[in-house]
Amino acid sequence: MDIYRKLLGSKIHNATVTQADLKYEGSITLSPELIEAANFIPHEAVQIWNSTTGTRLETYVIKGQSGSRDICINGAAAHLVKPGDVVIIARFVHIAEVDCRNFEPIVVFVDESNRIVQKRKEIPGPSISIPAAQVAVA
Repeated sequence: MDIYRKLLGSKIHNATVTQADLKYEGSITLSPELIEAANFIPHEAVQIWNSTTGTRLETYVIKGQSGSRDICINGAAAHLVKPGDVVIIARFVHIAEVDCRNFEPIVVFVDESNRIVQKRKEIPGPSISIPAAQVAVA
């Protein structure tokens, strides 16, 4: 029996929402350039993590206009995400366990205007260091 694990496939890190449209059917509109850089495809499910408010939601990708740097949250999700909010847009993939150890997700970094500035591996955050005097010894 094959075993699969759910791993981060790719993400767009710290994108700035430019529009929220409650009346639209639902989804997130991204430029073709961002879609391609993050290896997303139109209608693919993505998660949106709002770094500004802490909310999380799932929706799907719609291809916007080429050259646009708009990030538009559509439909009911517009209640949770507003223009100016900073978000992470992520997709997950299911990978056979035997292939997981060598898999690396795509991470796309954008500036405050949603211009792609870098694509690279994720760098782990700093570890928390507790001073020895504060560590309880059992």
